[in-house]
Amino acid sequence: MAKSLFEQLGGTYHEESGYFIPDLRLPVEEEQLIGIWGQRHLDYLKQYRRVAYTNFLTSGKLNTYLALLFL
Repeated sequence: MAKSLFEQLGGTYHEESGYFIPDLRLPVEEEQLIGIWGQRHLDYLKQYRRVAYTNFLTSGKLNTYLALLFL
């Protein structure tokens, strides 16, 4: 049987109730201190810039972006 593209790229599955669920994990991101303005910008991203927020979150660069934004 041919492997799916996900399996070809090194992805794995686990079985739950007869369904195969992909094992997905976000990249590990270093914890950094985010100030009040970083927290407010995070709220802004979540509310008004959902695509940018999702891109930062899934790339593992959200905390770094918020920490460096208002130094």
